[in-house]
Amino acid sequence: MVHSNLLRPRDGDALRAELRQVAATSDVPVVFGGEVSSDTLYLSEFQGTRTRGLDGLAIPPRSGLGGRVMEQRRPAAVSDYGSSMSITHHFDRPVLGEGLKSILAMPVVVAGVARIVMYAAVRERGPLGDHVGDVMTAAARRLGQEIAVRDEVDRRIRLLATTRSIPDSDLARAAELRSVHEELADLTRSVGDEKIRRRLDLVTARMAATLGRGVLSADVDKASPQASPLLTPREIDVISQVALGCTNIEVAKRLSIGAETVKSYLRSVMRKTESRTRYEAVVACRRLGIVTS
Repeated sequence: MVHSNLLRPRDGDALRAELRQVAATSDVPVVFGGEVSSDTLYLSEFQGTRTRGLDGLAIPPRSGLGGRVMEQRRPAAVSDYGSSMSITHHFDRPVLGEGLKSILAMPVVVAGVARIVMYAAVRERGPLGDHVGDVMTAAARRLGQEIAVRDEVDRRIRLLATTRSIPDSDLARAAELRSVHEELADLTRSVGDEKIRRRLDLVTARMAATLGRGVLSADVDKASPQASPLLTPREIDVISQVALGCTNIEVAKRLSIGAETVKSYLRSVMRKTESRTRYEAVVACRRLGIVTS
């Protein structure tokens, strides 16, 4: 599914990460998948393929194994793709050209709609086994939860834009400022001179404070500085990424810090905002104007 929201991380990146996890934990030589857009599955992510025959393949509902899975919204497998009677054979040429025989297709279903289809495949005939099925099921569940969170973030951003009549240009400006802030923070970490690094830290903190006051939220109730929790620039960085729907691992990668460090920052934000969960912390920070996404 294609999303126009400038702040949303690419779902394809999350899919790629899950495919790598499947490949690492299941020992399946070939894994691949793609997103569903306008009732068509587009294959885009691959691990272990030898040819480009599957790259960019567009699969409509009920066509092949993927089209069947997309339509029925439940997993399906074939132990010998070329001779299977349970699927159509519209895509025999690219599939058999890759040498694939036993294939499991797993849909990622969100709100009753197949949003992604993942495949695990081998080049020999025969069932893939329960372990592969369990790994794929767990991956689909994680990916579905991640996309659901991102959808909710998108919904709230659209609601915010509607209720406050925020122009698209302002949304784009906020996204660009956040990007500049991230680049500045990365530059600061790479500087060896302590005096210059301190000055860059101050500039980064000023930009974080500007973003925290609300690029898009001039109509937010004006609380005094003493009334708002004093978050550090790094805590603002972390909670801003969480507000975009990023997982702890994604936040860690984006900010070049460890996942445990991300958790530590989140615990600090939750304590300062008197929140019980990360999502309550995001809501509290939006209400206070600390984050605007």
